[in-house]
Amino acid sequence: FIGSAAAEPQTLIKVLMEKGKQIADHETIHLIELGVSLYAESVLSKPFRQNAFFIGPNVRGAINEGRAEYTPIFLSELPALIKSGKLKIDVAFIQVAPPDRYGFCSLGVSVDVVKAGAESARIVIAEVNKQMPRTLGDCFIHLDDIDYIIESDVPLLTWEPPEPDEVADKIGQYVSRLVSDGATIQAGIGMIPNAIMNHLKDKNDLGIHTEMFSDGLIDLVESGNITNRRKTLHNGKIIATFCMGTKRLYDFVDDNPLIEFHPCDYTNDPFVISQNDRMISINAAIQIDLTGQVCADSIGEYFYSGIGGQVDFVRGAARSKGGKPVIVLPSTAKDGTVSRIVPHLDRGAGVVTSRGDVHYIVTEYGIANLHGKNLRERALALISIAHPDFRDDLLNFAKERHLVHMDQMPLTIAGKFYPEKYEHTVSFGDIDVFFRPVKPTDEELEREFFYSLSDESVYYRFFNIVKAMPHEKIQPLVNIDYREEMAIVGLIGEPGDEEMIAIGRFKYDPSDNFAEVAFLVRDDYQNRGIGTHLMKKLIEIAMEMGIEGFKAEVLADNKKMLHVFHKCGYPIHSKLEEGIYVLKIFFSEKGES
Repeated sequence: FIGSAAAEPQTLIKVLMEKGKQIADHETIHLIELGVSLYAESVLSKPFRQNAFFIGPNVRGAINEGRAEYTPIFLSELPALIKSGKLKIDVAFIQVAPPDRYGFCSLGVSVDVVKAGAESARIVIAEVNKQMPRTLGDCFIHLDDIDYIIESDVPLLTWEPPEPDEVADKIGQYVSRLVSDGATIQAGIGMIPNAIMNHLKDKNDLGIHTEMFSDGLIDLVESGNITNRRKTLHNGKIIATFCMGTKRLYDFVDDNPLIEFHPCDYTNDPFVISQNDRMISINAAIQIDLTGQVCADSIGEYFYSGIGGQVDFVRGAARSKGGKPVIVLPSTAKDGTVSRIVPHLDRGAGVVTSRGDVHYIVTEYGIANLHGKNLRERALALISIAHPDFRDDLLNFAKERHLVHMDQMPLTIAGKFYPEKYEHTVSFGDIDVFFRPVKPTDEELEREFFYSLSDESVYYRFFNIVKAMPHEKIQPLVNIDYREEMAIVGLIGEPGDEEMIAIGRFKYDPSDNFAEVAFLVRDDYQNRGIGTHLMKKLIEIAMEMGIEGFKAEVLADNKKMLHVFHKCGYPIHSKLEEGIYVLKIFFSEKGES
């Protein structure tokens, strides 16, 4: 057994490599390697046979070439496998911090499975490194439990993720919308998690319960965004099982009582995770199909990473009060030539998170909440956050598989490019309303909105009593081009679990360069100024598009609608015809009406 990641006992490994030709038929097991792998050179594959529980770049080739082994397992279950004796360990090579005055050595930056490995091995050989941080928590081994010691004074292995690119930054921006004040966060490894941290600087009293503690979290601690004050488990403490990063990170965790390191059968136990209210798990995927199956460990038949703790945290967050499991992925791979959202997973691709476990999916094009959604809703939601270049093909496949209605409208050219710039949030007394352009995935939201309206509101809007709003009627209302037609909806609630309480729309008439406007607010949210805000926002958008003005037909006794028009800031030109006001406003006539 060899210690994990930055806690690899480098001096001991070098000795093994030097003596490799003198040793025959040995198996080494480890979680993840950060340094030079014993199997980086094929000449060492005969004396050593490696068994990895997570695939890093230094062993990826060996595993896919059959020179090393990979054991898929949930990280939460790995220590129990070792302790049970089913996975026998003769010798454990570990790296520890120097002992304290009582003889206890900290396992330092990697506790994960190292504690179980050391406790289960027949022989424990420890490299006592003066530069290993002394971390705190359930992470100590006594000198009496170590059989042999070698001393060293060498820097720990470091790892620095690449700077977030534009895609990662956009994903981070969307994920931040799912994180509320007081949330507890788990974030995986890589560019996207670091980008997410950059967008949490306006959040308060965040907590951390994670596998890996990374450099990106330090800034949030030092800026006061992470306080752990509202954690419902280990209040005031950061909980992690290992850390991997720069020397700054290792200095930060050294003898720091803010951070506790625990074995991964504790940190990754879904029951333990779920005791953190508002738990947000954030993990990456390689590919996802239109039903919600998530592949995170292979590219087709090519093993790329591992199961790790993704499912542990997905299930833990799902059981948490107010929790949200989040899967993130760029919409494309291979320089935009391949969609990561696919009709079906590639041959040989492994399902890590099942379609029954999946909740939130985030790409640079938005958020899709799949939990509790039927196959049609899932397919449309995922297509809406796929790259625009692949949406038509995905929709055609979904029709062939009967995942969506056969008459499902394709996105127009303009409709592929959602105008995110019109998204905004406004407070109306005790409620915050999120306004955004309507999306094709809003069909169910708008249907529920329609059925929540009073007969009077429906009559005022449609000039007659409309009893039903079936798919064929509502589909054109949510599939618009954002160019000749615009609709802004008002939503309350968490992303993915919203209620629609208002909608305003206009449709351009090229015959007179005017647009016909209409809006509707749910009865229990009227008289708050929501309709007035919608009107002003629609005017702003129409002017940006070069439209000359608005026109509308309003029933004479629809006092609320008439009131909104008179508050819009423009003179009203009106004519009463058979109980209906024909209204017109010219944007060139700005002034109090």
